[in-house]
Amino acid sequence: MSSEPDTTGELDQPGPIDYLVIAFPGSHLTGEGLPLLVDLVERDIIRVLDLTFVRKAADGTVVGAELADVTGDGRLDLTVFEGASSGLFGESDLAEAGALLEPGDSAAVLLYENRWAAPLANALRREDARIVAGGRVQLQDLLDVLDSLEGLDAAS
Repeated sequence: MSSEPDTTGELDQPGPIDYLVIAFPGSHLTGEGLPLLVDLVERDIIRVLDLTFVRKAADGTVVGAELADVTGDGRLDLTVFEGASSGLFGESDLAEAGALLEPGDSAAVLLYENRWAAPLANALRREDARIVAGGRVQLQDLLDVLDSLEGLDAAS
């Protein structure tokens, strides 16, 4: 008998779902991060459920933007993610994302499944365990804590 856990059917149940709102001040997108996102998808680390772009107009209204050419400069091609729409984002979600922007800015609103975590999540479900909280530590918060710890070490 194998001591390895039974992982058959593990990907039938989704892994944890996260979202990101990525602001582009002045709607300046270079596309530099796009190949990295594609790589994560191709390696089955994440699965893109939704990818939507919004732009905040000068009058403060938030409008959707086409995936193929968010900036209007004809250079950035995001059609590889065209059709990535689970329907989970509602108008209120996009309005909330747009509220984070300054006029003239654009944002990518990304909803993704953490495929790498699906086997763990499924094992926990089989054990009747539940993840009761989660979150993300903001990079600046982490850097601030590390700086303060460094200061304590230097003082002692």
